[in-house]
Amino acid sequence: MGSVFLIGIVCQTLCSSAVSGADEKCSSESDSCGCSSAINRERKTEDDREDVNEARQFKVNTDEASATNRMILIEGDVYTMGTDMPIFVADGEAPARRVQISSFYMDVHEVSNEDFKKFVKDTEHKTEAETFGDSFVMDNYLSEETKSAITQAVKDAPWWLPVKGAYWAKPEGPDSDVEVDGRMDHPAVHVSWNDAVAYCKWAGKRLPTEAEWEFACRAGKEDRLYPWGNKWMPKEEAWANIWTGKFPEDNDAQDGYAATNPIDKFPESAFGLKNMIGNVWEWTSDWWTIRHNPLVVHQNPKGPESGTDKVKKGGSYMCHKDYCYRYRCAARSQNTPDSSASNLGFRCAADKDKLPPNVRHEEL
Repeated sequence: MGSVFLIGIVCQTLCSSAVSGADEKCSSESDSCGCSSAINRERKTEDDREDVNEARQFKVNTDEASATNRMILIEGDVYTMGTDMPIFVADGEAPARRVQISSFYMDVHEVSNEDFKKFVKDTEHKTEAETFGDSFVMDNYLSEETKSAITQAVKDAPWWLPVKGAYWAKPEGPDSDVEVDGRMDHPAVHVSWNDAVAYCKWAGKRLPTEAEWEFACRAGKEDRLYPWGNKWMPKEEAWANIWTGKFPEDNDAQDGYAATNPIDKFPESAFGLKNMIGNVWEWTSDWWTIRHNPLVVHQNPKGPESGTDKVKKGGSYMCHKDYCYRYRCAARSQNTPDSSASNLGFRCAADKDKLPPNVRHEEL
């Protein structure tokens, strides 16, 4: 079982403390869109805001009419997770290691605003962006009126602004609206890890593990950057939504979208999945670690038992190759479970023997 090598990739970022094992939080924000530690919530205590959902109990959704997101059975196998030629060493992309995955179901699409609206209506769930009162949005997407009221910014990523009143239904603040703007088929954003877990529970599903997510992203291909191979634009056509142009000044939307795209756009992978990279970051169930053992075959790994941050995968429409080349299957990043932003969403998974009866599903 030899190591996997990605041809033509040069390691761009080094972090001495990560290499020495001194600091698992070491990240590469200087070569990043700033969407990991820059947008983490900074609470002095756990009592900074009330968890309005904590005592709320709700039943698992059983309404077939509201099950808009299809699932596909991903047949289990052994694959190579990670890479021995990392772009961001500090992110723990390396080393490559063999992983055994059992069969599981995966949502074909990211959870859409339409899906999330049904969840909120059925459960009265209030997202953490709403309970905190703000969420992070890139300045390019804000109206002048909204920007004029903001006095703070992230020091190392000044394009990230904390916007009062920004949440899934109003992703750019009070003067935006996903229904009015025709974005109900776009992925739900400003969704924290805790919000995503609540949705999956309601849907009778769960978040995918990082190992499951990466296996699904690779779609049966070893030693490849993207779900379809190593060439970014097969046949000179866009297959995913990232930042094109100069970051952070201008997104020229060469792929057709300057921000999020509808969940059913772009070609599906060999596993039948859409938008596994680009569009929005997707939460996984794992706690963050950069320490991986390449000497054993891992059986359905679920990450550390505890931690501070959760793993997210896939990159987003804000990723640019020269600034945040994390729209690769092996790439990864992290946020605290209560963090939210305008490029952060999710999709659900389910065990093969625990598929909700009302979910439309198929096998490859």
